[in-house]
Amino acid sequence: MQQQVLDLSVPPRRDFASFIPCASSCSALEFAKRCADPADPEKLLYLYGPGGSGKTHLLHAIGRQVAGDGYRVFSCGEMRAEEAGTLLEELSGLPVLLLDDLDQLPDSTELRSVIWEAFNRQHVSGRPLALAGRFAPRELHDLDDHLTSRLLWGLVASLELSDDSARRMLIVKLAQDRQVLLPDDVASWLLTVLPRDSEALVAACDELYHAALVTGRKITLRLARELFLPHHNQTTGVADP
Repeated sequence: MQQQVLDLSVPPRRDFASFIPCASSCSALEFAKRCADPADPEKLLYLYGPGGSGKTHLLHAIGRQVAGDGYRVFSCGEMRAEEAGTLLEELSGLPVLLLDDLDQLPDSTELRSVIWEAFNRQHVSGRPLALAGRFAPRELHDLDDHLTSRLLWGLVASLELSDDSARRMLIVKLAQDRQVLLPDDVASWLLTVLPRDSEALVAACDELYHAALVTGRKITLRLARELFLPHHNQTTGVADP
């Protein structure tokens, strides 16, 4: 039977159903669902952990749960001081305020003031407010002290990089989402050579599926090795067998 590989130009939706929890992210998932639940009084959430641990996914999941497609995740790392005048209005009056990369906010008094004011407006309104960064609240030294303290008033959860069991579940789910046949031996081999963080893992799997699409080949161990083994050897210094 010929394997069908679908066009990968549209990424899967990042929602609660597509989040792959592991032991270190169960609390974060539970808190995210509470933040998005209109019946739950807790409306403030801060998530922290390394890149690829699932923070951004959960922010999107909260946004989709609260506002359908009518939400936006704002990256603090992309904010610019010269845009502070208009940024506050963009961050105000939203059904849910979602701020990612809080630890990457540029060193700007204007931007710190905007984030603090937007935070207060959203908090006073009673609408959901979820933020994420790499560090725990007390380690966010470049933020307004009032904001750092306020983050501790709400729900706080840490996430870590996925364990191998969760990574396998993620690989299998990615294949299901793209409607491709991923043999067990390929999935097992990918776990030994691909990066441990989820974002890099997703990108690598999509690269494999895209290669199968454009070449018209089935996803096999041979194709995976052709695609990833040179990269893996360059990283580890291991020569091709």
